[in-house]
Amino acid sequence: MEKVRWGVLASASYADVAVLANAQSATTEFVALANADGGPSREHTDGYGLPKNYDGYEELLASDDIDAVFIALTPDKHAEWAVKALEAGKHVLVEKPLALTAADANRVFDAAESAGKLAAEALLYQYHPRTQLLRDLVDEGRIGKLQYIYSGCTATVPPGFYRRDKATGGGALLDLGVFPLSAVLMFAGAPERVYAEQVLGAGGEDVSFAATLRLADGVLAQFEAGQEVARGDDLQIVGTKGRLIVKDPWFHRPETVELSLQGPPPHGEPQSEQIPVDPDGKLGANLPYAVARYPFDAFSAAVAGGGTLPFGRVDAVRQAQVIEALFASAARAEAVTLAR
Repeated sequence: MEKVRWGVLASASYADVAVLANAQSATTEFVALANADGGPSREHTDGYGLPKNYDGYEELLASDDIDAVFIALTPDKHAEWAVKALEAGKHVLVEKPLALTAADANRVFDAAESAGKLAAEALLYQYHPRTQLLRDLVDEGRIGKLQYIYSGCTATVPPGFYRRDKATGGGALLDLGVFPLSAVLMFAGAPERVYAEQVLGAGGEDVSFAATLRLADGVLAQFEAGQEVARGDDLQIVGTKGRLIVKDPWFHRPETVELSLQGPPPHGEPQSEQIPVDPDGKLGANLPYAVARYPFDAFSAAVAGGGTLPFGRVDAVRQAQVIEALFASAARAEAVTLAR
């Protein structure tokens, strides 16, 4: 297949990761970046050998040499520029979160349908072989019936950094919490009820966020996100027979997934097994920046072949709906029931 030519609307660090991850890709070629002030994108094109730099987003969208656009702006601009890119005839992959509201998420996908183009949210870890391995293990019943999910994503984000700016979509839930939340939704579906608590920083942004979700079939989930907390990324998927444990599930490249099976009742020692993500070394799953390569491979293949993507409108809109419910719950300090 011919490589899909990508442009980037960039004001965020994920633009760096995307370009570096796909430097040797057989499906994806980054050809241009644009930044509203012109500065950072000039540094990127010079540093990475990209042929074109645009000082404005509209100029990049008007280019006939670009097939698809990666939107790596602050979250408040994601939906706006996704719609503009689609209306300009470009396919669109949007850095998380795709939109700040479910209404805006639907607006993006309505624009995609009208334009006959693809749109998707770039939650990078979802496309990694490790995630598919986890889904296979759950579907095969290796841990029995799903009962509980715990996930978390925390880091130390300094005050004043754009990821903490409430006005542009910053704060713990939108910056970090979308990773563990999306995992809960991926494995257990839409919640019936949510309850959340938050701690606000000096700028009114949520610097700590924790939630409990009740899902179908009696499944419970808890997740946490924090911007003033020691770094920690965890995912545990617990069933009636055992649990799957992943350290650093969102950004890095653990080579194995731990499967811990219950020992003989009532208090038998659990039996643990380390299952390799890439046993033959053929996938490159553990290469640097690999977590940012897979979504572009999948998206470019879908663009070139006219295919579908594993994550789309239902996933992005559902996540936006749950985020709105979580913020409402945290603000009112009470549980929120979601419409079925």
